[in-house]
Amino acid sequence: MALATTLAASVAGLDAHNAPSRDNSRKLDAHLKQVVERNDDATPQRVIVQVDRDALESVSALLESRGDKLIRYHAGIGAFTVRSKRLLELAEHPGVKSISVDAPVGALQTIAPQVTEQVVRDSVSVSGAWTGAGVRVALIDSGLEPSADFTGRISAFYDFTHGGIAAAPYDDYGHGTHVAGLIGSSGALSNGAYAGIAPGVQFVVLKALDSTGGGYTSDVINAIEFATTNRAALGIDVMNLSLGHAPYESAATDPLVQAVEAAVRAGIVVVASAGNYGRNPTTNIVGYGGIASPGNAPSALTVGSYMTQDTVRRSDDRMNGFSSRGPSYYDAFAKPDIVAPGYRLISNGAKQGMLYQSYPTLRVMGTTSYDYLTLSGTSMAAGVTTGVVAQIIQANRSTNPTRALPPNAIKAVLHHPALRLRDDAGAEYDALTQGAGAINGDGAIRFARSIINSSPVGAAWLDMSLSPDPGSSFIGGETVVWGNTVVWGNDVVSDNTVVWGNTVVWGNAVLQGNTVVWGNNDLTGSTTGNTTLWGNTLVNAQP
Repeated sequence: MALATTLAASVAGLDAHNAPSRDNSRKLDAHLKQVVERNDDATPQRVIVQVDRDALESVSALLESRGDKLIRYHAGIGAFTVRSKRLLELAEHPGVKSISVDAPVGALQTIAPQVTEQVVRDSVSVSGAWTGAGVRVALIDSGLEPSADFTGRISAFYDFTHGGIAAAPYDDYGHGTHVAGLIGSSGALSNGAYAGIAPGVQFVVLKALDSTGGGYTSDVINAIEFATTNRAALGIDVMNLSLGHAPYESAATDPLVQAVEAAVRAGIVVVASAGNYGRNPTTNIVGYGGIASPGNAPSALTVGSYMTQDTVRRSDDRMNGFSSRGPSYYDAFAKPDIVAPGYRLISNGAKQGMLYQSYPTLRVMGTTSYDYLTLSGTSMAAGVTTGVVAQIIQANRSTNPTRALPPNAIKAVLHHPALRLRDDAGAEYDALTQGAGAINGDGAIRFARSIINSSPVGAAWLDMSLSPDPGSSFIGGETVVWGNTVVWGNDVVSDNTVVWGNTVVWGNAVLQGNTVVWGNNDLTGSTTGNTTLWGNTLVNAQP
């Protein structure tokens, strides 16, 4: 279709003689609705416009005719990132599905002033027999600074803060390097003391956060889509997203969530931080409804944070107050999926990065120099979990070399043997706080090795001869019982398919339609009670 004809067709649906209908605000996310309500619709906004596939040409022509600045196109989700004004007018186009703010995203770490002993590997109970060898992790973060702890294992580096160009590895903030160390540092700079969970993994580093630990949602989407499109060529098995922003809309229209869902459908396990919004920044009271985007993605493996209390035993583990609780704000999805150590963890420091240079008290001595930092947050918990996922994939491949477990099966493998945490009074944390429970590497790896993924295509069959006791693990001198809490409707977890029944029974929490019922409390995202207030305040490092 000629451009002039296309443009005429696109404009035909707009009444130039009447003001745009306010009814079209339904296509705007919560932030942009507020902009319009303040009568700021004439102020240019950086937005992500999702479009029907058959309307891409006509919407593109309309944007051009309006003088909007096109920043990039996202083929994976059918969307344009543009700088645009008169958003209600733009929403009049029938091919425009939704308009979302290109929200600033940030790394989800907090600053912890004390240094503690590293006990994460033993506490998570991972075996040295599984190193993640043969597994590749897409690290979408602030980068990765090369060191002896990562020698020969940075397979590729692309900088999406500069358009996705191939570049020499670097990290001018330091968050990505710390997360990468938790996933798979070799520990060469510390004689193994601060080795990561899976020291044999390879990294595909996609830098999307800048020297301040911030960035645009559209840059993160670009990185996710690049990893998804090139998954086979780059050999990507797992994606780590230790970043996020406050949700402004339902997961059904959130462009960052849509990119994550597409990655999972392509067969990538996506590990995402739950967020550090567990406390009201004004009152410091722990509340619900603070899951960050993209942790609200149904198919993401969303991870909260708990404290090991510097011991290997699990009976004294406690949840962090800063760790975001579910349900997801707009959809009331039961999140997080699991929780992992994320408090005062020692991992690699990027010496050229802002964190290392700005917080000298966080530096930790390796063998000969201060090569490490101590940080806290659900970012760190996600990194630990990604390392365990790499081990699970390697362990399953040892018995199923030709057929990989799909992402949702790996979620189930982590859910089933998770360990239920209790508070100081001995009461079990609810499922919106700890999900299925605390990560259990020992149980998950045994479970993964017992799954025979064979015919019929897509069916995962379990050899029930789990050994030792399939319902418990021995960690830190204690026998701990598995949670056994996975119930996903009546659906079978199958290859690369998003499986989420109409009703999810999770412990005592029931997801029915769009409402999570916990006890007698209806937690549907109200603005009263214990609901988290969103703000820009960085959560401090108190537990």
